[in-house]
Amino acid sequence: MYPIEMDQFSAHLDRGWDLIQRGDTRGAEVSARRALELDKEAPEVYNLLGYVAALHGDFEEAIEHYQQAIALDDTYLEAILNAAEVLIHPLGELEEAARLCDDALELAETDDERVDALLLKFDTLIGTNQTEQAKALCTRFPNGPFENPGHAFLVGRALYEVGDLSRARPLIEEATANAGASAEAFYYLGLLRDEQDDPEGAMEAFLKSLRLDAEAPRSAWALGYDTFREVVERAVAALPDQLRGVIAPNEVFVADLPGVEVVVEGVDPRALLLLDALTNPGEALEPSDDAANNQNAARARLFVYQRNVERLSPTVDVVIAELTGALQRELEAAFFPDAQS
Repeated sequence: MYPIEMDQFSAHLDRGWDLIQRGDTRGAEVSARRALELDKEAPEVYNLLGYVAALHGDFEEAIEHYQQAIALDDTYLEAILNAAEVLIHPLGELEEAARLCDDALELAETDDERVDALLLKFDTLIGTNQTEQAKALCTRFPNGPFENPGHAFLVGRALYEVGDLSRARPLIEEATANAGASAEAFYYLGLLRDEQDDPEGAMEAFLKSLRLDAEAPRSAWALGYDTFREVVERAVAALPDQLRGVIAPNEVFVADLPGVEVVVEGVDPRALLLLDALTNPGEALEPSDDAANNQNAARARLFVYQRNVERLSPTVDVVIAELTGALQRELEAAFFPDAQS
């Protein structure tokens, strides 16, 4: 490759990443394709293409690009970490992700690189219910300060998840003290304060999280209101008859997020749904009741919060699965507690 071509190649790559920062993923893909025309054996191009594909919700395609980058350079740490992240969420291929995390830990040379790999490894352990191993891994996190400001929150969140609140609190507080702190950082600050019997501080943090979530741009694949409403109806229809019958007809509502008025009453700002009893609140139904054919049993108003569902669900199929599972858990807990194991 001649120097002029190398300059053009680097310019296309740099522009691609710059466009991603600006939110122009289509333009970033064009830049990546132009770089690919100049060098089809450059792992950096496939890493960029993988990143763009992931932002578009094309996760299988993203993995193919990352795998191509790794095949061209098996020491390419950034591509290994990016692939592991997509394999963990949304694909849920945790065994393969864990293998990549181990490779990344062997390649990591700086504290920041090790923290990135440890955080992803932590997610694979939590995702496979290896709680004790996750706790042990947390002892390998440095105490900070971190060169990457995002690590303070991510490490704090991991420590919170394994119950190490004393180490988690200063890191999460540090993260929320920074300009541009994320909604998730404030959400975890609320959880932490709630755990430590600070209801006023928790509410303050939760309301801040709610406001930031409302201001955040929607994901690239976000559904329109009518389409999401149809997805909700499909999720309700997928419930067992007994549970579906508890939801009052024409009492299913969709909103972006929970309102301030319910959050201050104790509703989780990141709740997927809310059941509001219409009649006989607190009275459980017997598991043998035929709720589907008993109009008196249909007594729950349902609110579904689109942004909270979509945050956890990268595809329509996953949206339905998440909603159906959440609905079943909430309905059983509210109306059939004795039937739960």
